[in-house]
Amino acid sequence: MRTFISLHDRPIPVYMQDTNSKKALEMLGEVLNRKLATGKAALRRCIQSLISIEIIGSEATLHAMSEQDTRTISLY
Repeated sequence: MRTFISLHDRPIPVYMQDTNSKKALEMLGEVLNRKLATGKAALRRCIQSLISIEIIGSEATLHAMSEQDTRTISLY
């Protein structure tokens, strides 16, 4: 399933395999906002250059413009 979230006034596609997508999207929003405020520089750089997000189970893979900036974070 594919849906979009808005981050920095840009639509970011989110791909999910979970059936509980509403809870996963809520958790994703909370985690991204928290990581932007308190995360390390590498993770903030990844979030600022996102091109897509893939959620599998309780993990989200953040795909950035540069493959080196791609990160996987836990949602729970």
